[in-house]
Amino acid sequence: MHLSFVNARLIDPEAGTDAPGTLHVAAGQIVDAAPPAARKIDCGGRCLAPGIVDIGVKVSEPGERHKESYRSAGAAAAAGGVTTMVTRPDTLPAIDTPEVLEFVARRAADASPVRVLPMAALTRGREGREMVEIGFLHDAGAAAFTDCDRVVTSTKVFSRCLTYAAGVGALVIGHPQDPGLSDGACATSGKFAALRGLPAVSPMAERMGLDRDLALVEMTGARYHADQITCARALPALERAKRNGLDVSAGVSIHHLTLNALDVGDYRTFFKVKPPLRSEEDRVAAVEAVASGLIDVISSMHTPQDEESKRLPFEEAASGAVALETLLPAAMRLYHAGALTLPQLWRALSLNPARRLGLPQGRLSPGAPADLVLFDPDAPFVLDRFALRSKSKNTPFDGQRMEGRVLGTWVAGRRVFGDDT
Repeated sequence: MHLSFVNARLIDPEAGTDAPGTLHVAAGQIVDAAPPAARKIDCGGRCLAPGIVDIGVKVSEPGERHKESYRSAGAAAAAGGVTTMVTRPDTLPAIDTPEVLEFVARRAADASPVRVLPMAALTRGREGREMVEIGFLHDAGAAAFTDCDRVVTSTKVFSRCLTYAAGVGALVIGHPQDPGLSDGACATSGKFAALRGLPAVSPMAERMGLDRDLALVEMTGARYHADQITCARALPALERAKRNGLDVSAGVSIHHLTLNALDVGDYRTFFKVKPPLRSEEDRVAAVEAVASGLIDVISSMHTPQDEESKRLPFEEAASGAVALETLLPAAMRLYHAGALTLPQLWRALSLNPARRLGLPQGRLSPGAPADLVLFDPDAPFVLDRFALRSKSKNTPFDGQRMEGRVLGTWVAGRRVFGDDT
């Protein structure tokens, strides 16, 4: 379909601009001039930006479809302005063979209205003992390789994985955490955790895990992305690695940018995530790192959990929160607080993750795919978790006042969310 978006506030992360303008779409791509017989869409002065590219989405197929399916996750993503989901391999069974990868890719193509790029496990069964067939999986379309929150404890195994990945140009995503220190922890060490009697982990566990990973990246020359950097103490190591020319990048979840350890309150398990929420000082440092570009990517780290796994004592409850639909309004908190501009936000939400994965998305320039989100950054609402499209409803933002509504989402010029009248 040929489209012309008029009266739009264009958020261009590539140019770093936020200005009124018009955008034209033909044959699923952004073009210079209005195509013949283009349908006009009046944006009413609302924001038009590249669709969000979300690295680290958990879809529970195969194995736990009752928590989330590609159909429900795709609907939630479209409603949240996410046009590309980069999905995790921590399924049952893990995505560790070309056959399982092909299965999930086919399921996603059949059921999801947005683009889905599956990642593959780094080791068989995510057990940290034997490397997967990285070459075959890479050829089969694996977007990246990760064992998610199961840290590969064997330095020899991890170095072999990095060496092989470097040979085929594959991206390895690590979870920077010392597994010994963090084992059994459900909070960040400090006065609050001590008063609540919660098993806690020092922020140094993240720095130690990152230091190990970066040393192996320097040794092997691999492409490496840290899924979540949440502590101020880990940032100097990341800065040094980038300054020294290592091919590294880092992400952070929207929850660690907008919430802190005190939000756990009286053991509210919807606020239990992994790694645990950090101090306010760490949260502010992470926001500043996104603003400076030191942290490259903001992601939802969408992790659906059913009611039974959350309605438990805090220490025993499952970690994780759904966030595909809340990612954009939660990000608006940072915008309205003056911490980040909209181009800075979309650099981390769309342009940088697309670039890291070698995708053409994340831009508003001619030739880019017409993956777009139209949103009102000022529209207020109270979040009702039962209105979310995800099968699981475990969001920490339930009942909270938020701002920022998605009005329309397009993938390759085709509207997948919003009123098309």
